[in-house]
Amino acid sequence: MGQRSESIEIGTIEFPINPNYIMKFASTRIVLLALALSNADFLVQARDISKPNIVLFLVDDLGYGDVGFYGATGVETPNIDALASSGLMFTDAHCTAATCTPSRYSLLTGEHAFRQEAKVLDGDATLIIEPGSWTLPSMLKNSGYATAIVGKWHLGLGDSTSGVDWNDEVKPGPLEVGFDYSFLLPSTGDRVPCVLVEGHRVVGLKPDDPIQVDYNERLGGLPDGFNNPELLRYAADSQHSGTIINGVSRIGYMDGGKNAHWVDEELPFLFNDKSEAFIEENKDQPFFLFYSFHDIHVPRIIHPQFMGSSSMGPRGDAIAQVDWCVGEVVKMLDARGLREETLVIFTSDNGPVLNDGYEDQAIEKLGSHNPTGGFRGGKYSLYEAGTKVSTILNWPGKVAAGKSDALLSQIDLGASLASLIGQDIKKGAAIDSIDYMDTWLGKSKTGRLELILEGYGLALRRGKWKYVMPVERDPYYDWVMEDKGIEHGRMRDAQLFNLETDEKEEENVASKYPKVVEVLERRLNSLVTGTRGYERP
Repeated sequence: MGQRSESIEIGTIEFPINPNYIMKFASTRIVLLALALSNADFLVQARDISKPNIVLFLVDDLGYGDVGFYGATGVETPNIDALASSGLMFTDAHCTAATCTPSRYSLLTGEHAFRQEAKVLDGDATLIIEPGSWTLPSMLKNSGYATAIVGKWHLGLGDSTSGVDWNDEVKPGPLEVGFDYSFLLPSTGDRVPCVLVEGHRVVGLKPDDPIQVDYNERLGGLPDGFNNPELLRYAADSQHSGTIINGVSRIGYMDGGKNAHWVDEELPFLFNDKSEAFIEENKDQPFFLFYSFHDIHVPRIIHPQFMGSSSMGPRGDAIAQVDWCVGEVVKMLDARGLREETLVIFTSDNGPVLNDGYEDQAIEKLGSHNPTGGFRGGKYSLYEAGTKVSTILNWPGKVAAGKSDALLSQIDLGASLASLIGQDIKKGAAIDSIDYMDTWLGKSKTGRLELILEGYGLALRRGKWKYVMPVERDPYYDWVMEDKGIEHGRMRDAQLFNLETDEKEEENVASKYPKVVEVLERRLNSLVTGTRGYERP
């Protein structure tokens, strides 16, 4: 239901009305009679716009330059561009970490992942968010929101004591940390088990065909990439040469659950269907939808509808696939009259990567397209492109179109959205999250004074400076990253960049400014060991 320009109040119920009725009928009594006889839509109680619906689109591995309004070439993204052109586009917004699990953990908890030593998880890892703890969805749920996650999870499932039993109730999980509904790809598309979980159950699992998962030993029931390369759509590296599902070898081994195996090409349509069903069911109350894409993460298996829609092969086609999914959900919001009472956020969990284990011609077909938008690094990296991601906030009638160069972080969505809906955060929760709601809404240009960024190591943004802590190099790790063309940023010596004059981080000026290095090193250590050290604006 869209906004109406006037209303009258009777007791505690506010009835929206067309102002033409006021001009036609002079007495309140006649107005009320006209309302009673008019279309039933006029009798719906007005929504409390202080609690807008929230739709958060989180794309996987999408780089700063991977969509049209941020400079993409070789692929068109009209639906995402429409959000940017009529909303607020951020040019210095970051996820907190350059890899998926830590980034998602920070977004949902308001706490840096390194505080819990949260790393990229295997597909059989247990839940790393403590059930009952403060989370973004639990805060919204406690404020009267219906909450859902649809898509990729990768924060673990099951209890650390007993593990996860894929053949029974799969819990704890999202439903124990604030979500009312969940439809999950449990970890990543390149990891087993290749099944979907709705609520606490694997979708389509038959009791007489139980699932087995092992990340160390081959189970023997299903073919794998080492022994059956002729069955593969794409050649894969040794890490990704485990069990073959749907023509793609994955990390790890699984057996059984044949009826429950996903079909990669169908995932975008499944996720859209579940998202739209949740919106339809909850359209008359405030809702929070966390639409967590698997695209454009590897393996990039594209539905035939989108194959060839870019000049960049599967990676570009996956971007077009994401754009379509975004467009369909926004169209549904429009069709239900929900757009003006829905705050839409579009962003990514970390920076881009081209070849991340599969030979899908992402490098060969790149052309002139620059996924990083010209910034240094990418996924896994401590340089800017590891965490600087395309970020758009769109709320018709509430947020004016424009650009913001304020330094912002996804870790602040918890405190910011809590402020928007008038919720307090108890002491000790969301300790790294700061309320920047006015900046997210374009009412202020004030951004963060400082921000920790996490890759394989830590960096600190403060003012014009970026300090990258020294890290002992790992010959194997560094070779793997460099073989993939990834500039990881791990150096034995400290690095310092003046982003005001060198936004592409081309010159390490640590030797020129040893005092600055000393101050930033001390500050980073203080933030890492402290319980709430960030300066407030």
